[in-house]
Amino acid sequence: MTFDISTLFQNIWSMLGYDPNNPLIFNSGLFWVLFLFFLPIYGMLKSRRTQMMIFVVAFSLYFFYKSSGLYFLLLVATSLIDWFIAKQIKQEPTVKMRRFWLTVSIVLSVGTLGFFKYSNFVIANLNDLLHNNFQPLDLLAPLGISFYTFRTISYVVDVYKGKIEPTGNWLDYLFYLSFFPVLAMGPIVRASHFLPQLKENKKPTKSMVYSGFWQALLGVIKKAIFADYFGQYTTIAFGSADGYSGFELAMATMGFAMQIYCDFSGYSDMAIGLGRMMGFDLGINFDFPYRSLNVTEFWKRWHISLSSWLMDYVYIPLGGNRRGKPRQYFNLMATMLIGGLWHGAAWNFVVWGGVHGVALCIHKMTKKPLDRLFPSDNKLVIFCCWLITFIYSAFAMMLLTADMSTAWTVITKSFTDFDLAYLVPFFTARKMWCYLIIIIFALHFVPKKVYNLLSALFVKSHWAVKLVVFIIVVQLVIQFSSEEVQPFIYGQF
Repeated sequence: MTFDISTLFQNIWSMLGYDPNNPLIFNSGLFWVLFLFFLPIYGMLKSRRTQMMIFVVAFSLYFFYKSSGLYFLLLVATSLIDWFIAKQIKQEPTVKMRRFWLTVSIVLSVGTLGFFKYSNFVIANLNDLLHNNFQPLDLLAPLGISFYTFRTISYVVDVYKGKIEPTGNWLDYLFYLSFFPVLAMGPIVRASHFLPQLKENKKPTKSMVYSGFWQALLGVIKKAIFADYFGQYTTIAFGSADGYSGFELAMATMGFAMQIYCDFSGYSDMAIGLGRMMGFDLGINFDFPYRSLNVTEFWKRWHISLSSWLMDYVYIPLGGNRRGKPRQYFNLMATMLIGGLWHGAAWNFVVWGGVHGVALCIHKMTKKPLDRLFPSDNKLVIFCCWLITFIYSAFAMMLLTADMSTAWTVITKSFTDFDLAYLVPFFTARKMWCYLIIIIFALHFVPKKVYNLLSALFVKSHWAVKLVVFIIVVQLVIQFSSEEVQPFIYGQF
């Protein structure tokens, strides 16, 4: 038997090089192997700030390269341009010139995002309007461009408003913008929250490392066990909605609501957990959104970093609620439509934003009279508020995966062809799916102190207990996983 060294290097390169069909994502085995090598080196370099930053930036850019190829150079260029513009804004003596540089930054950031993400959407709609045949561009949106664009806009705007000082050197800003735990799908951590931690450069405590590991494990469970298992049915049902009954489509809608929650909050848990293991507090991004009793509360619990960003950088600059009720409703609708379009270049995303905007406006209009009519401490009222909010948000969430035609079929059949006679056959055919749905519902209503207690027990437990928990999670993932690693839903946004 002969050993071919060239074949070995080719195999290593094929695994470590860029493969557009196999991007590097958190729930892949390769990422965790790389992270196991990364973490001890990071720990050794932590006290040497500059060397640590160079190492993390290199790893982050490699992470970007493995997911988007040479587009990682776009992130580098974006960081360099906006770092320079922020310095210029700080140095300019006149408001006019500071506003000029701010405008340049926003136009470049939004223009780049628009080019990669919305060019073909515009071309397709022009073809429909003009009955023409403009050819779509051969474009692939870079990894996380929607997320890091919002982060760079908030940085420059905050420098312009004097809320933060621009970073003293480019490496600090590149570290912030490319930080791999939040690079692909957030949270949209703001510079005002992140950069002071980078400057302080505290070494992570043992409690931070183990609690971060615990949260990352919870994220893996949410994604690889719950979300991917839910998706096995919802993908089939929405793919051929005409062939399913209203009851089955309603179950698929509820299943997708849970799927996208477990998928995205699972990613957020992994990102936040990895960040904590490295000594960074990345905040929270989900706070049990399906506990909400109204759509306003829902948006205080769902994708918190996005909703707060839209509040501070779109809704309030438009005037917020300071210019009377009609203007407030307009501002709410405009903000949610922008939020919908941010998710993707298709009309179903715009409609998704619109239906949430309408619900927010209706809640603002009716809150006071409804509060007078129905006592807020009445259990029946509380249950009805929760049920209406969940059903509305679930059907709205369905628009994030279904085109308009499919969405209309799902909605009309769910409300006109809903027959509880399908309940027993459905449960019999999909027992595990139903059990997992029930578990996720139940976990939503477990008091937070229970989760905090479990995290504290894990942190204090013996290393052997931690190892057993890890092995159990790995075994469950293997047991429930499909043949291929499933991408994150929000990866397409």
